[in-house]
Amino acid sequence: MVLTALLSSWLFAFCLCRAQESSEGSRQVVNRVTPQYPSLARGMKLQGSVKVEAVVAPDGSAKRVAIKGGHPLLAQAAHDAVQKWKWVAAPAETRELIEIKFNP
Repeated sequence: MVLTALLSSWLFAFCLCRAQESSEGSRQVVNRVTPQYPSLARGMKLQGSVKVEAVVAPDGSAKRVAIKGGHPLLAQAAHDAVQKWKWVAAPAETRELIEIKFNP
């Protein structure tokens, strides 16, 4: 059953050679930083997605970033990249849900 779930999450990703980001939040991203694909994960041909929640400050910077799911070998790279993202300024802080896809 665990293997089935793992395979399902891997099949979710498409065959691309770099990480991709999709944002489900309401604020527009003005500067996306592409995550560095971890060399160990690349060597293992590990692919999948990491779900991230970012609390974005009114000035558009990431105030807090939390991993909500995904492979541990990919999670830190996703966290580090989203921490550097910039969003359009807004009157209040918002929560943005982001999915980072990794494909070797």
